[in-house]
Amino acid sequence: MKILIISQYFWPEEFRINDVATALQEADHEVTVLTGIPNYPKGQFFKGYSFFGPWAECFGGVKILRVPLFPRGDGGGARLALNYLSFVFWGCILAPFRVRGTFDVILVYQLSPVTVGLPAIFLKWIKKAPIVFWVQDLWPESLSATGAIRFSMVLAVVGKLVRYIYSRCTLILVQSMAFIGPVLKMGVPGKKIQYMPNATETLYKPLSLPVDAPERESLPSGFKIMFAGNIGVAQDFETIISAAEALRGETDVKFVILGEGRARSCAERRVNKLGLSENVIFLGRWPAEAMPGFFSLADALLVTLKKEPIFSFTIPSKVQSYMACAKPIIAALDGEGARVIKESGAGFVVPAGNSAELADAILRLKVLSPIMRAEMGAFGLKYYEANFERGRLIRKLEETLVRVVYEKND
Repeated sequence: MKILIISQYFWPEEFRINDVATALQEADHEVTVLTGIPNYPKGQFFKGYSFFGPWAECFGGVKILRVPLFPRGDGGGARLALNYLSFVFWGCILAPFRVRGTFDVILVYQLSPVTVGLPAIFLKWIKKAPIVFWVQDLWPESLSATGAIRFSMVLAVVGKLVRYIYSRCTLILVQSMAFIGPVLKMGVPGKKIQYMPNATETLYKPLSLPVDAPERESLPSGFKIMFAGNIGVAQDFETIISAAEALRGETDVKFVILGEGRARSCAERRVNKLGLSENVIFLGRWPAEAMPGFFSLADALLVTLKKEPIFSFTIPSKVQSYMACAKPIIAALDGEGARVIKESGAGFVVPAGNSAELADAILRLKVLSPIMRAEMGAFGLKYYEANFERGRLIRKLEETLVRVVYEKND
């Protein structure tokens, strides 16, 4: 098949779609990606990129075609809106000239924003190719939950836009079973919705690092609770910091934070104000390739989401990565993410936003023997292999795309 993937984010930005695209290419499909100029997460163009290109690159055999956009800057509302709309504008204006030839199917990878679907609809009209729309983030619900938009009139307009985009797609894929209900409410027939969870890259696996591994030098001693990923409003760092404050007397408990995001500076200021800089250590952003090594040195891996109905629908992608590395998980979240961790036996789960129970769960895990914690990690790995293993899910995605193409040509 000739597959066109449309995603506002792509390599060298670190998102799961990078691995999906290369996996489809390795499966002997011809994959092209339409994307923007990389600027996530810091909000500035990556070195070697600017508003003027480069426009064409190659990654793992995948052809990358770029259109200009305005960088997201500090992630404020106006800058984000400009970032989103500029990709739509230039995608619709330039894609017909840059994306040459025919395609069998268009796969849209929809993180925020949902507007990534608009250039896809325009190209569908030109290329006569069906759209498979992979929902990773529910709009307008996530806009309301994060406080990005508070005006009901604006949210209603966004809802109408979502309905319009969904209605122009041949198939809607959802990364969580809990997404099915909200997508149905947008007028999508049940037969056009399919569950397609995220896999994780093959680099995520159990490791045993040598004693002189460089990762060890970056980490504090003690019982290490490690968080990895975006530091944003949704990740509810207030709960993490409040748990750390409750555990102030447990001087050997260390919260290690790997990642960047718009909420990092605020979180660091609060940590410093509370005098917790020895308890909560921010190590910044590291490449994905370094994560399994860091995870292997953690005593437990932490995942949190804000207490909002929308976040109970999602399975944070870090959950799959954590499970693949066979480490016990501490979670403060609700809904689907909580269900998966409880069902697997991979760790302890407390309600979203409950810092007291989070602190208690950490202490309960801490008093377990290393053998019992290793068993939790093994349970998580077994569950991952049965439900989220990369090869299995890539084959499922490939079969889905083939079916859509076949039915279109039948």
